[in-house]
Amino acid sequence: MNADLLRCAYPAGRAPVSTERALTLVCVSLVSALYARFRLLACELGKFGIVGLLAFVVADAGTNLLHFRAGQGPLTANVIATVVAMAVSYAGNRYWTFRERQRSGVRREGLLFFLLNVVGLVIQLACLGFATYMLGMHGKLSYNVALVAGIALATLFRYCSYRTWVCQA
Repeated sequence: MNADLLRCAYPAGRAPVSTERALTLVCVSLVSALYARFRLLACELGKFGIVGLLAFVVADAGTNLLHFRAGQGPLTANVIATVVAMAVSYAGNRYWTFRERQRSGVRREGLLFFLLNVVGLVIQLACLGFATYMLGMHGKLSYNVALVAGIALATLFRYCSYRTWVCQA
């Protein structure tokens, strides 16, 4: 084949690509596009996890201290500790996790955050109340298993709701 014919068949000097090479290029392009799309989500989820871990330590340690050391009731201890953890969580999520997102007003965000956290607290209290009062489990281990299960379910709810309603993109 002469050079003129080759230029007509493959414009801009592009030679034919093997099937394997074409498949590799498609896969690399797809992975790159997926990474770009989910990079922000992964970053936010990581930061949310760190803030959540800190709030978890506050809620768990506070609940245990208030219940087992200070003699507060199982649900009262959790309410007090969770309110403190909510303040830690709000500050961390608003000013670190979702700081890149547009602000819709501190009053609106604060109110939504509070209302959604009340729902999360109800989820936690339901788990604690069920284990303590319905199942009659009053030991430290059963209390902490119910507490961690409640916090985990409430955290899943909180992440989805914060992302959707409080810290909108």
